[in-house]
Amino acid sequence: MPDSPAIQIADVLDAARLLDGIAVRTPLIENQILNERIGGRVLIKFEGAQHTGSFKFRGAYNRLARLLPSERAAGVVAWSSGNHAQGVACAARMLGMPATIVMPADAPAIKAANTRALGARIIPYDRLTESREEIATRLARDSGATLLPSFDDPHVMAGQGTVGLEILEQAKQARANVEQILVCCGGGGLISGIATAVKTLRPDVAIYSVEPDGYDDTARSLASGVRERAMLDTTSICDALLAPSPGVLTFPINHAWLAGGLAVSDAEVRAAMRFAFSTLKFVAEPGGAVALAALLAGKAPSCPGDRVVVISGANVDPDLFAAVISGTD
Repeated sequence: MPDSPAIQIADVLDAARLLDGIAVRTPLIENQILNERIGGRVLIKFEGAQHTGSFKFRGAYNRLARLLPSERAAGVVAWSSGNHAQGVACAARMLGMPATIVMPADAPAIKAANTRALGARIIPYDRLTESREEIATRLARDSGATLLPSFDDPHVMAGQGTVGLEILEQAKQARANVEQILVCCGGGGLISGIATAVKTLRPDVAIYSVEPDGYDDTARSLASGVRERAMLDTTSICDALLAPSPGVLTFPINHAWLAGGLAVSDAEVRAAMRFAFSTLKFVAEPGGAVALAALLAGKAPSCPGDRVVVISGANVDPDLFAAVISGTD
């Protein structure tokens, strides 16, 4: 365990109690074709079944539900390319709060439309010339609203950690001997929460981050021991995972507990999205498919026991999805 971690298992358990009956207990499924292809037992944790189509609702609700009535009245401000935006908007709507989201002008249209449909106000920005953090911080300061980061917040991290608790509980019910978990990684909120839950209760399980090529800043940071930056001159279809560097709060946890980091190409992500749709019958957005991509591409370390792969979201632009599935992109 790192010195003075941002969250501990008690925080994740508290989040689980708060989210009980509110968040969806997403399925952990098994597919024989996938097992045969990999040559071992694989369980898929499908967070696309969560409210708003990704795990982000868990952390957003866990943070906002703890605000005082006066704080709720002032609203919430967040920045996001789409999944955190929708999670915040949904949680705010449930709690009767106004929400403002700073979102890149080139965010997937479906994510922007869904965020607006949940009642949030969107402030667009140019991701190449403007700072989303500066814009959101200014808006929150001027309005008195709560500023809600997408990953570097203890309550957000603890809320995402409930995914890890569910994995262990559901795997036990399925009589699976989980020895390895592959998790998509942007800023590290999801995987740090999962690691806090899983490594505390099952320290023998190896957890690996998976990122897009060029944005494998967590993998490189794990290797160097310091927070590295992504190669921002590259591009990726994985819009949900383009954080410039690991979080200040998330990285110490991930550095202490993760077994390593993996990276996948856009071509491997597309192949995983096609497999998820045709074989698993799941819609997976690019960023949500990277862990499955690493497994299918043979990049995950060998594992004698059972594996869990987290598909973190299903919010993909329809035109992009159609092109990927048809192989015309």
